[in-house]
Amino acid sequence: MKKLFFILYFLIFANVVFSQKQPYVIYKANGKEVSYEKMLKSLQKSNIILFGELHNNPIAHWLQYEVTADLHESKPLILGAEMLEADNQEALNHYLIDSINYKALDTLARLWPNYKTDYAPLVDLAKDKKLEFIATNVPRRYANLVYRKGFEALDSLSDQEKKWVAPLPIIFEPELPTYQNILKMMGEHGSPKLVMAQAIKDATMAHFILKHYQENHTFIHYNGAYHSDKYEGILWYLKQKRDDLNYATISTVSQVNIHELEEENLNKADFIICVDNDMTTTY
Repeated sequence: MKKLFFILYFLIFANVVFSQKQPYVIYKANGKEVSYEKMLKSLQKSNIILFGELHNNPIAHWLQYEVTADLHESKPLILGAEMLEADNQEALNHYLIDSINYKALDTLARLWPNYKTDYAPLVDLAKDKKLEFIATNVPRRYANLVYRKGFEALDSLSDQEKKWVAPLPIIFEPELPTYQNILKMMGEHGSPKLVMAQAIKDATMAHFILKHYQENHTFIHYNGAYHSDKYEGILWYLKQKRDDLNYATISTVSQVNIHELEEENLNKADFIICVDNDMTTTY
């Protein structure tokens, strides 16, 4: 009788557990499911983490916060993000030391429209914990300049302006598969200069990550997934300068069925957050 009761209890429990809807599943690069705890344990060994997001995905933003807060309990961190541009670092620093408020930061810096919901929690975490937060991205006007005129146009920048861009001349490998894929996706609208505009962002983000990286710290960088997917983009530039560091990459994807990673999403990163396609978005 006890055995029958146990079997019945197990079946009811299993039915409840497995009938619950999951908003996301975390996978390793090879498509094997992995727990949050095991991912976190692996990330603790990294010098630099590139956390690739879908910009409007709330699960990605929530996990960015959770990973950062949990890692902070075990080791010193430095934070940085694509969503803040290098020439806004001074305003960001003033906010972090509480010499200006959010309204002033919003006035002085070119904050993304979804900053308040998606990135302010990370910046405020840095502020509360007294962590550095680095504005890593190239000012968009210079990316637009490259898109129109190529890398050569950067030579005309002033010495001050060049401080907000990766050191010139820019190393460039246009044959990287992710760069070639940009041309394929854009079709007749694609051009070599479009890829250069992507590369100047990747190169500049990598430059400021390494400039502010400190030994015995972990630098967590938040960026659009495409900037680090397939171990290219930012990571390619990082490895040109510091191939000796331990890197980890995270990507975010969206699928109808989250219980098996689709082939196209395999090997995008060390860890892939697979989010239900029906998940609401932040914009």
